[in-house]
Amino acid sequence: TSLCVPGQVSVLYFARSAELAGLRCETLSVPREITSLQLWEEIVKVHPRLAVIRDQVIFAVRQEYVHLGDQLLVLQPGDEVAIIPPISGG
Repeated sequence: TSLCVPGQVSVLYFARSAELAGLRCETLSVPREITSLQLWEEIVKVHPRLAVIRDQVIFAVRQEYVHLGDQLLVLQPGDEVAIIPPISGG
């Protein structure tokens, strides 16, 4: 089946996640079908420092918010995945 063919997705980092990753965007190869939590784990493999914001982070996939968990994402090549950490006040 084609489900295991990785797709290139654009990962966008905002605010604290950009500080931790050390960059604002990059392209990653990930499985086409992946849960949001597995996707996070793939990204943390590349940028281990992001692990510290795991409990606070939200994804936006194709500009729709996704919480980390068992929700299955079906990614298309070229999709944008934004990593949105909590906006800290103060």
